[in-house]
Amino acid sequence: MSTSNGVAHDINDLTLAAQGADMIDWADASMPVLATIRRRFEAERPLEGVRVGACLHVTTETANLARTLAAGGAEVAVCASNPLSTQDEVAAALVVDHDIPVFARNGEDNATYYAHIGAVLDAGPHITMDDGADLVSTIHSSREDLIADIIGGTEETTTGVIRLRAMQEAGVLRYPIMAVNEADTKHFFDNRYGTGQSTIDGIMRATNLLLAGKNFVVCGYGWCGRGLASRARGMGANVIVTEIDPTRALEASMDGFRVMRVAEAAEVGDVFVTVTGNKSVIDEPHFEKMKSGAILANSGHFDVEINIPALEGLSTSRREMRPMLEEFLMSDGRKIYLLGQGRLINLASAEGHPASVMDMSFANQALATEYMVKNARSLERKVYPVPREIDREIARLKLDSMGIQVDSLTGEQAAYLGAWQEGT
Repeated sequence: MSTSNGVAHDINDLTLAAQGADMIDWADASMPVLATIRRRFEAERPLEGVRVGACLHVTTETANLARTLAAGGAEVAVCASNPLSTQDEVAAALVVDHDIPVFARNGEDNATYYAHIGAVLDAGPHITMDDGADLVSTIHSSREDLIADIIGGTEETTTGVIRLRAMQEAGVLRYPIMAVNEADTKHFFDNRYGTGQSTIDGIMRATNLLLAGKNFVVCGYGWCGRGLASRARGMGANVIVTEIDPTRALEASMDGFRVMRVAEAAEVGDVFVTVTGNKSVIDEPHFEKMKSGAILANSGHFDVEINIPALEGLSTSRREMRPMLEEFLMSDGRKIYLLGQGRLINLASAEGHPASVMDMSFANQALATEYMVKNARSLERKVYPVPREIDREIARLKLDSMGIQVDSLTGEQAAYLGAWQEGT
């Protein structure tokens, strides 16, 4: 760990700050909702003296969120939520230009990753801001001394919400968390349009593959899977969906996709992408059935959706063919390719979601933080949805920034919706 101008940090290269500043400005131009909130925060200072510990992807969009929180008076410390997603230029700019402590290095090993989480926790956060619940889980497992000062937290991802709800059900969650991932202005747009586009972008950058005509297997048909399936079809792929939920499987079928079990898809798929939030979705029996040349990628938060140890056990050798593309040679001569080390391919090989969708996601983070500061003491130790009024306000601000106006109810219409007497 080092300091620069009194700002603690552990990053790769401070000299990249000027380049990072330009990148942050470019993203900011596509984030008008967050900019509007930042102007209000500068005037009102609703987060004055609040310490925010954030474990997020250290990207240009996250930088603009950190700037917004700081504008509101918060003391922000940031670490990476994925070893491969950090933009080193952005980390440098946050330290040099914005005096925000950052602990993140692209390509950091597992020990460094958790050391960086520890550095953020050493700042004694009042609010935790997670992308995968690693801050929360670390606090509850080994840093319980911090809990007395923590008033609440937020969570960005499906995977993190799953973990937090498991903690709530087990009765071990020690402070309230707001599930930003569940906001309509997050999952309808970020998960669907953001993940759909950025995952395809990551696959294309890693492989330079023509998707048209390929059998493209999407494992999971949540909002991320819906967006990915739609974008893959738009590229001309023959999309196959696998699911465990019968309702989602039925929806995928009615959306025009082939639906089958992973074991069946393994025999015909050319490209496989997991977006489930679960582990070993693609496992040893599936590897054994895959055709030579099959490509595996993951867009779920953790690198457990593809059973990489099992793939290693079946292979006789592995080599990197291109950046973030590894070849595994099977004992029978087949070759299976893994992208991005099984980590989030949209961040390992590409730049993550477009700033225009992260604008809404991080507007939710900013306003959820403000809400927690005002209300956390009256909340139970549970996972809460983003209040409907915050969700709608973000949608309204986004429409305003796009120059789109919508209708409002007339007095007659409002009265009709609130009455029961009028019928056929």
